[in-house]
Amino acid sequence: MISSAKQFAPFLLALSLLSTLSAQRRRDPLNPLEIDQLREAAQEPAARLKLYIVFARARLASLEQMRADPKVTDRGKQTHDRLQDFLDVYDEMNDNIDTFVERKSDLRKPLKSVTEADTEFQAKLRALKSSLEASKENASEYDFLLTNVLETIDSSVQDHRQLLKEQEEEAGRKKK
Repeated sequence: MISSAKQFAPFLLALSLLSTLSAQRRRDPLNPLEIDQLREAAQEPAARLKLYIVFARARLASLEQMRADPKVTDRGKQTHDRLQDFLDVYDEMNDNIDTFVERKSDLRKPLKSVTEADTEFQAKLRALKSSLEASKENASEYDFLLTNVLETIDSSVQDHRQLLKEQEEEAGRKKK
């Protein structure tokens, strides 16, 4: 019995180290107040999606403020971290949209706000990319992530508009 426990000890040690490392690498982009707000709006698609838009906007505002601050020394890492926070919040919003679609929720009103926010996010992130290219800043720490964020938003814009169209058509059929 003791020899079999010794055989598993290295495996258990490696497993605990991996879980510790992954927990340190990923952090929740939402603060406790935001998490509480989302909990309160758990069953209300309009309120919940509105919160995600507010949180995503806040992440982009934080990115813009940091980039404008001349005192920032590790601009590349901070840009990466703030872009990742934005992407995490945006992905969560998309996951929530998928969940509400599965529940057959009427998302017409919140999707209009989401598509407007998508356009705003696209413009701000494209402006960031353009300013980086113009300034010749070394963006190696976050260039791939910025490209990924823009691709995610571009595809989500199409998805959100298509879903809105489908939901409006469905509502029109139900009225008849």
